[in-house]
Amino acid sequence: MDLAQLWQDYEPVLLAIGIKILAAIFILFVGFWLINWLVRQVAKLLEKRNVDISVSGFLTSFLGIGLKVLLILSIVGMFGVETTSFIAILSALSLAVGLALQGNLGHFASGILLLTFRPFKVGDLIGTNGFVATVKEITVFHTVLNAVDNRLIIIPNGKVMGDAIENYTAQGVRKLDMTFGIGYGDDIDKARDIIRSVVESIPEVLQDRGIDIFVRSLGDSSVNMACRAWTENATYWPTLIYLNEHVKKAFDANGISIPFPQRDVHVYERG
Repeated sequence: MDLAQLWQDYEPVLLAIGIKILAAIFILFVGFWLINWLVRQVAKLLEKRNVDISVSGFLTSFLGIGLKVLLILSIVGMFGVETTSFIAILSALSLAVGLALQGNLGHFASGILLLTFRPFKVGDLIGTNGFVATVKEITVFHTVLNAVDNRLIIIPNGKVMGDAIENYTAQGVRKLDMTFGIGYGDDIDKARDIIRSVVESIPEVLQDRGIDIFVRSLGDSSVNMACRAWTENATYWPTLIYLNEHVKKAFDANGISIPFPQRDVHVYERG
């Protein structure tokens, strides 16, 4: 086969195809760059409008995917492929894939529901599926959580919607509910006054919401005193830690014991 003759015979066709391929690559490169730029601008606009970061992240990712699909269809049309037929084939393929991936479609639908009903938003501390962590991101298919020890937890949206959701920060304030055990020989009223003095000395405690201190239960080895007080979400954990430490120190300084489980063993000798 004479390659020179072959080139001469098909040169116009090959050049036309080559130009189309180069143009397609150029359009694809520039198009992807423009789409990414547009998505960034939309994200900035949504941020200026104070749109919740959960919603803006979901919308911008969806916009980017949709525009890239349209760009690829346009490039395919440059090569003479009937886009209507291509779209029909793509739709049939999408249906087949959708039937095979019903779980993922369910996660997508759950993501829409999460953004619509908003049981939580990015930055909230929530409990779900056995985890307690801060919401980092809500994507199309997953909810991403950040644990207190910096573990990244990724849960499918369908599982989040199908499970109980505890939102610890939605109300703005939280109630501290603590228990302090004292000995049966200790003065209950004295212990109550000590706990109250420690709680009232903490600026982060919302004094106007009231402080409740009472006997919660009579345990096997201790009288269990309950303490309930309110604080802001941001100061919940520091206040909890402070109370545990300083109530113990105040008990020690005032002779109030904190008993631990004990068992008396009696030994009898047979005569």
